[in-house]
Amino acid sequence: MVSGKDESSKLQRKLKFGQIGGGRDSFIGAVHRRAAISDGFTEFVAGALSSEPGKAQLSGQDLLLERIYGSWQEMLEKESALPDGERIDFVSIVTPNHAHFEPALAFVEAGFNVVLDKPMVHSSEQAQKLIEAVEENQVVFGVTYNYTGYPMVKEARDWVRSGKVGEIQRVVVEYPQDWLLNKIEDAGAKQAEWRTDPARSGIAGAVGDIGSHCENLVSYITGLELDAVCADLNTFVPGRRLDDDGSVLLRFKNGARGVLWVSQISTGEENGLKIRVYGTKAGLEWQQEHPNWLYIKTQGGPTQIYKRGNGYLSEAATRATHLPSGHPEAFFEAFGNIYMNITDTIRARLSGREPTELELDFPTVYDGARGVKFIEKVVESSNSAQKWVSL
Repeated sequence: MVSGKDESSKLQRKLKFGQIGGGRDSFIGAVHRRAAISDGFTEFVAGALSSEPGKAQLSGQDLLLERIYGSWQEMLEKESALPDGERIDFVSIVTPNHAHFEPALAFVEAGFNVVLDKPMVHSSEQAQKLIEAVEENQVVFGVTYNYTGYPMVKEARDWVRSGKVGEIQRVVVEYPQDWLLNKIEDAGAKQAEWRTDPARSGIAGAVGDIGSHCENLVSYITGLELDAVCADLNTFVPGRRLDDDGSVLLRFKNGARGVLWVSQISTGEENGLKIRVYGTKAGLEWQQEHPNWLYIKTQGGPTQIYKRGNGYLSEAATRATHLPSGHPEAFFEAFGNIYMNITDTIRARLSGREPTELELDFPTVYDGARGVKFIEKVVESSNSAQKWVSL
């Protein structure tokens, strides 16, 4: 089971955080709140929970929130005026994609730490502005690619880093769903409405929504850098304005090859994120719907199953484990691990010490920027009759 926190990083108070977005009827907003407070050292105190002031007020009242704001601008102004220890220590932004950049940049420039949902922003130009602001203001900035929070994903990365996989030659990552099989955006489905709207979702549909998770998972586990992509994006549902399915060939700078496919119209699929990594010494397989197991494959040998919560796992996998073996952990805990590392990094800095490598194990503004560039290049390739496009 995970060891206790570094006592030197503890403050004599809980960290305080606020949220932008995530009000009534928001699935992901509630996930973020639950994840952020799961370590017991963080409290939710402020929010601008909707772009509609009335809904923001009601949403805050639902949650018995201390400080309820009608807009993120009001939240920034009033939180900035509070003394240290009373103002929020970080803000969690869980709005639709189009409403990421402006509040994130404003809070960073005001010196606040930020946690932002993925994909980070709409363009590489916006991503670069965020990078520059984060570097100038020296704030902690995390992007919630939550699947990297799973213990067995961290174990897979350790296998690669330790050399036990050998030189990686092939990567296959897939993410099929079926929730957009029908045109539910026309029937008032809120989550489908904004995800299929280019003005709010951005230039991509499925490849931005779940393909960005695939790209991040490959990068996190393998450490490989993409060299070029060749993409074929499709829109199967008549009248839909963004892709709901796509396939991407991947070339990596070390010479490895890969395949990435995403789909939100694959009948019968729920949340089938899966990654397979093949090296010269071993192969790895991890499935999000069965996240507590990591499959280890060798040539001519039996497939082994490494299980979460056991003493033979790496330090990073152990830190991300909160229950004994045989007690399943899943989506909420993975999200919580992202927040745990972000908030431990904030605590370390507030306590005047440098964060450890384990604490710094979360997706950053640089990962977010790389993901935005990936989306742009995939769309460019698909629009160019499936030509190879360099990153």
